[in-house]
Amino acid sequence: MSDTSKPVALITGGGRGMGEAIARELAAQGYQLALMSPSESCEKLAAELGGVASRGVAEKAEDLKTIFDLTMKTYGRIDAVVNLSGHPPKGDLLDISDENWTLGSDMMILSLVRMARLVTPVMLKQGKGAFVNITTFAAYEPSLVFPVSCTYRAAAGAFTKLYSDRYAADNIRMNCILPGYIDSLNHKPETAEKVPMKRIGHVEEIAKTAAFLLSDGAGYITGQNIRVDGGVTRHV
Repeated sequence: MSDTSKPVALITGGGRGMGEAIARELAAQGYQLALMSPSESCEKLAAELGGVASRGVAEKAEDLKTIFDLTMKTYGRIDAVVNLSGHPPKGDLLDISDENWTLGSDMMILSLVRMARLVTPVMLKQGKGAFVNITTFAAYEPSLVFPVSCTYRAAAGAFTKLYSDRYAADNIRMNCILPGYIDSLNHKPETAEKVPMKRIGHVEEIAKTAAFLLSDGAGYITGQNIRVDGGVTRHV
């Protein structure tokens, strides 16, 4: 049974890695959780943390609708949303197929639009709410290694700014976190040498940043792209 005194967070990609760390941090801060991920990992984590879960992927509108409906049926409210998608296709710039570009669009930008369409009316009725979109440090320093990701993560930042402009006066905020090299992936030892801090970031550091951006303590922060990358980007 839900506790109406506790805030509710919906997390996509909330089974492993950064999504799991964010779920654990928010649970520790008193949030009730609704998790989505492609595998049973979200179900196991939800059971451990006392939440609910539904398997699905961010690029499918019907999966987003399913976790939204489950969240509302269970808790009757949504205070926070964390949008985290899988890894998009890679390849040489002009060799990437139309299908893979379309998949990237569905995964990294339309997923944000679709979730916002679902949740915004709920937050408007509640009088407040906050979104955090997890993108990448390379969103504004594009790399040919990740052409689809860089293209659509930059678009995610633009959508975030547009959304924040539209709904700021309604006390609904949206920000992006741009992670650097994080230990949710297995990085080569030499990767840390690219980072001014000379180390790989921890998923818990992303989680604490997300929790802050969702909190009332960040109540005057919206439309921002927050780099959590150990200083690896040169953009100022």
